[in-house]
Amino acid sequence: MPESLVERAREALDNAYVPYSEYTVGAALRTADGTVYVGCNIENANYSNSLHAEEVAIAEAVKNGHTDFDRLVVTSGARDGVTPCGMCRQTIAEFADEDLDIVCDLGDGETAKYTLGELLPNTISLDTLEAAAEKRERDE
Repeated sequence: MPESLVERAREALDNAYVPYSEYTVGAALRTADGTVYVGCNIENANYSNSLHAEEVAIAEAVKNGHTDFDRLVVTSGARDGVTPCGMCRQTIAEFADEDLDIVCDLGDGETAKYTLGELLPNTISLDTLEAAAEKRERDE
């Protein structure tokens, strides 16, 4: 039986590089064809250059030609139900519809489930940018 996405996300925690916060995060991203990519957080001393687990998984998927996702699982070493941050939510929205399932690990077999639209309503999208450009043109 294949490993669950929660297990794959938890395994990714082992590779997290977190010498500053000591807060490990792992992500498992399943593509529409069932391929799974995992990511872990990678910190940098200035924090702003740190990579988040979700974006590492997305980058690996995109690098391998996948841009159609059907589920994302996020976990932390604390098993606290961590959700993707705002920056990661916007990155996810670049490749996924608002109905993408996002599962957050609470530990002890418990999870919290959201859709991307619940976590990021009214996202910035190509449509948003085109509408803004059209408005600017009308206003000129």
